[in-house]
Formats: sequence, structure tokens, C-alpha cells
Amino acid sequence: MSTKGDRLWGGGYEEATHPLVARMNASVAYDQVLAREDILGSVAHATMLRDQKILSKDEHVAIVRGLRGILADVEAGSFDWRMEREDVHMNVEATLRDRIGAPAGRLHTARSRNDQVALDERLWLRRKLAEIGAALARLIDVLSQQATLHADWPMPGYTHMQRAQPVTVGHHLLAHAEAIARDAERLLDVQKRVDICPLGSGALAGTTLPIDRQKVADLLGFSRISGNSLDAVADRDHLVEAMAAAALGSVHLSRIGEELVLFTSAEFGFVRLPDAFTTGSSLMPQKKNPDMAELVRGKSGRVIGDLVALLVVLKGLPLAYNKDMQEDKEPLFDALGTWHDCLVATADMLARAQWQKRNLLNALDKGFLLATDLADALVSSGVPFRQAHEQIAELVGELTHNQLTFVKFGAAKIAKRLNLDEAVVRDTLNIQKALKRRDLAGAPHPKRVKVAAKVMGKRGEMLAKLAAKALRPMPVEAILAET
Repeated sequence: MSTKGDRLWGGGYEEATHPLVARMNASVAYDQVLAREDILGSVAHATMLRDQKILSKDEHVAIVRGLRGILADVEAGSFDWRMEREDVHMNVEATLRDRIGAPAGRLHTARSRNDQVALDERLWLRRKLAEIGAALARLIDVLSQQATLHADWPMPGYTHMQRAQPVTVGHHLLAHAEAIARDAERLLDVQKRVDICPLGSGALAGTTLPIDRQKVADLLGFSRISGNSLDAVADRDHLVEAMAAAALGSVHLSRIGEELVLFTSAEFGFVRLPDAFTTGSSLMPQKKNPDMAELVRGKSGRVIGDLVALLVVLKGLPLAYNKDMQEDKEPLFDALGTWHDCLVATADMLARAQWQKRNLLNALDKGFLLATDLADALVSSGVPFRQAHEQIAELVGELTHNQLTFVKFGAAKIAKRLNLDEAVVRDTLNIQKALKRRDLAGAPHPKRVKVAAKVMGKRGEMLAKLAAKALRPMPVEAILAET
């Protein structure tokens, strides 16, 4: 390894690296997150080289033991990360050389940092997606439990942020659960394309040495190996997919955050958040601000920005690896870390949120939420729907002008005005009966909501198990522990 011109490798350089170039070129400040994955990949690679008689048994033992010691230091926070060694790969390899000497120089045989970083990112992403899958499953569980508890709590449903028709708190929460469950399904779909081992692709054209790529894949728990060496080192599709899932998932969380901000305000008063997730004002002593809900809402923009940043980096790159691709890590780590934190915060908030039944009921008397039900009652009496729609619209207009509601105007007057039986009108304007009339799959009948919550809970459990499969022990971990 040449040190001419202060460089760690390469030859033909007549001057030292410019300090700014050295700083911009170094990625160790953030890619050290990949240390465990880098070491596991190196143990698998060294084991394969031993089995292929490219490494001796003694060299293999020295390398694995040295790597185990480095991992212990990393996990203890005592590892000496050096910027001049550029990245996680060279920090680990150079430290290994310092500790065990010559055998360390054989570890990089038949391997490039190009296929090494591609491997490390896949290993890291596989683990991170499993952690996010567990967080998604927990949020689904919280939403399902709260939906069961509030299956028959009526609340206004909205379109255009205007009161529209009655639903229940449980039905409303399950709507969010459906979106979160789709996020989990997208995550599982990404895992399929993460499950590919690129090691053995070299810098771009493989190697002339007799390595066994499938052996490495098996040791690391991958289902298959990459099919093209150029693509393997240039491919970041799986990162983009994961970040796209994070962006959409963060948008779903943002919608929950927005509703919590609205519903906790005095204008709504539908729900109270636990004090642990609110903050006070530096000036106004009466304030209890829903800051965490606002942050969940705001951080969606950050995750979306991370996705856009990576797409722009990749959009014009020729095959195969280019230094631009070093810019994939910071947005990747940030996007998935932010998504995970927001999932945990949202689940914790909703698990302890207190829905205000009286305020919800009071809101139902405003906004003529049962206007459509009255139109349906007219239809049932033989009036064509468009004519019924016009009659109810005219009635609502008059009541609004006179600052009246259906309840204040009275069932008797409505029945006379619409030529309906008063008992029919009273039943029609009864919120609980109105909810029970919505007795079809996917609708807010309380019994339907309870069944749907139970199904959603089981769906969450299944998604959690599927996501956790990616965390199954890898054979290489036993080699690292036992050698």
C-alpha cells in the first residue's frame, strides 16, 4: 500500500491531497454506522477465501479474531475512527493491519470497496427495515386497540374539513391503520429486493480468482446473489424504494399529526394528549402545545427531501460505481431513522390519548351530518334521489339562515315539511341508529368496527412476524463468536 503524497493506496501522485478534498472525500463521520455490517461481511468473505484455499486456516483465525476485537471496541465506543482513513472499510482494514500484521493484507483479496459498500448497505437496510416493521406493527396494534375501545363513540366525519357524515372514533382510527398496514406491506416488498448478495462483483467486473459467491451469500443469510457485476455495484434501487416507502409512510404519519393538532385545539376539543408529548410556551403560561404531533407532521418534509436528494444524485450516473454514490448514505440513514422515530412517537401518543366523548357528541349536533340520511328516508318513501337531495338542501339552507339545527328545529316540523312520519324522522336523526344503519363491510356500524379492529390486529401481528424474519441469525455470526 503506497503512502506517496500522503495517500493510503495507489501510485503516481506527486503532491499531497488538498485538505478540502480530504475532508469532502472522507465519509467515516457517518458511514461508521455500517461497522457491524462491514465486519460481518469481512468474516464471511474471509471464511469463503479459507474454504477456497486462498487463505490459510491460521490466517483466517487471525483475521476473524482481529475483527471480533475491533467490533467489541466499536460497540464499546472506544474504537479510534480516523478521518485520514476515509471510510468505515479502510478504518476497519487498517486497524486490523495494525493489530495482526501481514494476514490483514490478504483480507481484501477478490474484493473491492465497491461491492463491499453495496453489501454493507444491504445488510444494514435489512436490519433497519425489520426494526421499522416492528414499529409499524406496534402502531397498527395501538390503532386497533383504540378502535376497539372507541368502536361506538360517534364523531363527525369530514370532507373538505367540513362536517359531512357521522362515523365513530374507532372507524376513524382504523382508516389510519389501513394506511399504516399498506406501509408495512411496502416494506416487506422492499425486503425482497434487498435480499441479494453483491459481494464477488469486485470493482465492476468480478475477479479472476476462484471464489464461491454463493458460499458468502449463505453465510450472510441472503437468498440469492446478484446477476450482473456492473449492476451490483451501481444499483441503489433498493435504497430508493426504502426511502420512498419512508416518505409515503411519513406522509401518513403527518396526516395523523395534523389531525391531532386540530383535534386538540379548543376549537375542536376532541382529544387530549399526554403531557409527556406536549410543551409549554416561554411567554404564555396557559399553553400546552402539541409539539410532538407538529414535529411528526413537519419531519415528513425532511424525509421527502432525503428521497429527492438521492434520486437527483443517481439520475445521471453512468455505470458503474461513481464517487457521487457516497452521497447515498446520509439521506438513507436520516430518512429511515426519522421514519422510525416518528412511528414510535405516534404510537406512544395515540396509546395514551384521551378522547373527549362530550365534545364529540356536541359537535354532532352541528353541520347537519344526517342530511344524507334524511334524503335516504325520502328515497325510501318513493321520492327520486335528486328531488330528495334538493328538498333537504333547501331545508338546510333555511335552517342555516335562521341559525337552527335539525335538533333545534324539531322532528315534528321536519316530518311535516318533508311529508314523512315523525317516528321515521326521529329514528333518522338518532346518531346511534344512524351508525347502525351503516351495516356493511367497511362502514362505521359499531359491531363492524369491532370486527375490523380484530382483523386489523391480527394483520399487524402477521406483518410483524414477516418483517422479523429478516433478523434471523446469520451463520457468519456463529463463526465470528466461536473462531
